[in-house]
Amino acid sequence: MNWQTLDVRTDPRGVARVTLNTPAKRNTLSAAMIAELTEMAQGIGQEARAIVLSGAGPVFCAGADLGWMQAQMQAGRAQRMHEARKLAGMLHALNTMRAPLIGRLHGGAFGGGIGLACICDVAVAEEGTKFCFAETRLGIIPATIGPYVLARMGEGNARRVFMSARVFDAAEAERLGILARAVPAPGLDAAIEAEVAPYLAVAPGAVAAAKRLVRDLGPRIGPEVIEDSIRRLADIWESDEAARGITAFLEKRDPGWS
Repeated sequence: MNWQTLDVRTDPRGVARVTLNTPAKRNTLSAAMIAELTEMAQGIGQEARAIVLSGAGPVFCAGADLGWMQAQMQAGRAQRMHEARKLAGMLHALNTMRAPLIGRLHGGAFGGGIGLACICDVAVAEEGTKFCFAETRLGIIPATIGPYVLARMGEGNARRVFMSARVFDAAEAERLGILARAVPAPGLDAAIEAEVAPYLAVAPGAVAAAKRLVRDLGPRIGPEVIEDSIRRLADIWESDEAARGITAFLEKRDPGWS
């Protein structure tokens, strides 16, 4: 596979290293990356013993891609829902992979980047990594990632950071349940390997079945929940606040909320 936005390498143990690989764009979620992550999840995600998800360059993932956001501003409701459905489909594909997914975070995870972290079965970050649900600064909401964030954090913890667009650090992300742990940068690779190693000593089919059991026993993220998140995103994109906030972001000026 000739990946355009990902770097994918599988070692002899069957462990796949999937790197978001558009560092010049801070690994933002473009239409191309959404499509490739979906394809990866539906292919490698059903075959690997474990998958490590990381980001190239200075940050793990800075959220939505600028070009993707511009396209949504110019689209009608039907097209916006179509694109939101692709994003929701990617999140669902990653969440339902057979393979365990281990997040290797550094630098920053914003908006959709936190959504990816919450879909990981376990996420480990460098100390100093910054987190932010930045959507409300733009007049929109973290809709499609919402079910996965709430499943990971719980409502009480989510209320602390979900709406305020407050930047918080890796230590707080660990307390909120987004991260399993935060470690000093020199120890990140060893911490990731410590998460990978146990999966090489257990039955892959049993791992997949146990992962499915956890999903079934936890908060249900089925078609109705996913479709509701898509509708809510389409609704908020039509608001005056979204038009004002996103335009200000694209023009690199203050939207004047304060």
